[in-house]
Amino acid sequence: MKVNGTLMNYYFHCKRQCFLHGNRINLEDNSENVKIGKALHEAKLSDDKSAELEIDNIKIDKISAEYLTEIKKSDADETASKWQLYYYLYVLKLKGIQRKGKLQFFEKNKQESRTLIIELTPEIEVQLLEYVRDIESLIESNDLPPVLHKKQCSKCAYYEYCYI
Repeated sequence: MKVNGTLMNYYFHCKRQCFLHGNRINLEDNSENVKIGKALHEAKLSDDKSAELEIDNIKIDKISAEYLTEIKKSDADETASKWQLYYYLYVLKLKGIQRKGKLQFFEKNKQESRTLIIELTPEIEVQLLEYVRDIESLIESNDLPPVLHKKQCSKCAYYEYCYI
C-alpha cells in the first residue's frame, strides 16, 4: 500500500494501527469515533464547493487560494494531525501547488474551534520523507508492532483486534 495521509497519521498515533491499516486490515467501519468524524466532515463541508478533493492517494478536506484545510474532531493527537497535513502539502507541492496548511479542531465539549496554521519548510520536508520511508519499512515488515497499552487504545477502531 502506498503511503497516504491516514497512514501518516496512524504512524504517529500507533505503529501497530499503521501496520494493520497499511496491510489492508481495516476495522474502521465498525468504529463510532470514525463515524462521528465522518459526520463532522459532512456537516462542516456540505455546502462548500472547495471540499473533499481527491488527488492521487489523498483526500483533502478543503482547499482555497491560500490554505489546504484539514478538519479534525479533536486535538487529542495534534502531532499526528500536523504530519498528516504536512504530507498533504507535500503531495500538492509535487503537483506545483503551494499552500499553507490549516488544521481546524472542532471539540465536542468546547464552545469554540481551534485553528493551527502550518507551513511545509525544507527542514520539515526532509523529516517527512524520512517518515515516509519508515512507514514503508513498517508496512513491509513481517513483525507486528506491540500493543501500546495506553488510555487512547480504548477508543481505537482496532481495540478488539489488539485486546480481545
